[in-house]
Amino acid sequence: MKKLDRFRSLARSARKATLGPGSVFLRDVGHGLLEVSHNSLALLGLGVIGLVLFAGGHADVRHALEAEALSWLQARQDARTQASPVADEADLSEPDAIARATASDPKDLSRTQAAVAGWLSRRYHVAPEPVSRLVQEAWHVGEITRLDPTLILAVMAVESSFNPFAQSPVGAQGLMQVMTKVHDDKYEAFGGSHAAFDPVTNLRVGVQVLKECIARAGSVEAGLRFYVGAANSDDGGYATKVLVEQNILRQLAGMKPLPLPARRPATTVVEATDRDLAPAMPAAATPTAAEPAARPAAEPGMLPEKIALLH
Repeated sequence: MKKLDRFRSLARSARKATLGPGSVFLRDVGHGLLEVSHNSLALLGLGVIGLVLFAGGHADVRHALEAEALSWLQARQDARTQASPVADEADLSEPDAIARATASDPKDLSRTQAAVAGWLSRRYHVAPEPVSRLVQEAWHVGEITRLDPTLILAVMAVESSFNPFAQSPVGAQGLMQVMTKVHDDKYEAFGGSHAAFDPVTNLRVGVQVLKECIARAGSVEAGLRFYVGAANSDDGGYATKVLVEQNILRQLAGMKPLPLPARRPATTVVEATDRDLAPAMPAAATPTAAEPAARPAAEPGMLPEKIALLH
């Protein structure tokens, strides 16, 4: 037995002699760190045990620790929720989108405007809020340009039936069917030609074109022929349709109806399906002359302007 112990001692001595000084140093350091770690963990465990025993004996301390731990966990949960919001809400929500809407509360209209807006909404099957906004705009722009607002609304009704995205085969666009390529310069003040599909912008540009046509032709009826691009040809009853529609709106607004051109009876313009919605036209509004009204002479060499689509 003594010989075996002596042999082991000689073997250890031989290994130490074989290892270099650096290896021995590293091995000793490793053993030291391991012992320190074990001692530190033991001290930490003893400290935790002591804290638990202390808190268990003091209810107020325990409650304070529980509240602090709960608050920390809640803060961590809120941080994770804010860091990864729901994709749909992050991509689609836009609180300022209401600013782009063309709409007004019908209750904000005057009694006259409300009567016109309500009838247009029922007749053309469109929501009252956007129609109310257009009626307000027609009154506002009409006051500035000295055009009858009912005429502006009548043109929109005949041209597009209040569809702001309407487009004709020849390129007339929007509520008032303005030829965007012809009048692109008028859209520069509104940011470009794509504004033709903004209802309020299309109304304002259309009023500018209508005002120019009336000034050039010398009368509303002749100006409507210029507007539709039929200055030198038959307008297919377009001017009469617009003027009949205007007289209906004027009656709703409590205004005196205007004389109509003697080209065709007014009763053939309002469709039978809409007679329950249209108010009765006064007798003064029905043409009595048998001969058609004389058309204004066209300027020499003047070509018809293709401004709006003839429906």
